[in-house]
Amino acid sequence: MDRYMQAAVDEALIGLKEGGIPIGSVIVHDGKIIGRGHNRRIQKGSTVLHGEMDALENAGRLHASIYRECVLYTTLSPCPMCSGAILLYKIPRIIIGENRTFLGAEEHLKASGVKLEVINDPSCIAIMTGFIQARPELWNEDIGIP
Repeated sequence: MDRYMQAAVDEALIGLKEGGIPIGSVIVHDGKIIGRGHNRRIQKGSTVLHGEMDALENAGRLHASIYRECVLYTTLSPCPMCSGAILLYKIPRIIIGENRTFLGAEEHLKASGVKLEVINDPSCIAIMTGFIQARPELWNEDIGIP
């Protein structure tokens, strides 16, 4: 696992320790992490703070041209909401830790020209599998299942 995906995993583990959903993300520009975050819906009582959204928020207000040169690393396949933000800011490449426990809007991203690399990392799979087994009600809430 490269250092950027490890940083995303570290974010996911922070979220888990905080009592939240263990999904982490980092945004990389020219080899430097410019935004990092983790799912904080539970911690902040938020409807939108998924890992990717938190990383974008923490990157701050940047010129659109910066995002067009970034790579987003996320421990889990991006949901439709996060995929929309990725498309809005024209982030061209995403490295996905795993898509076995949840398959997000990958086809939509690909159809829109985003390059995806799914690595199906065993640690990312284990983190989500363990969480879904332990807290299915939180997981279902996070992905919009009643």
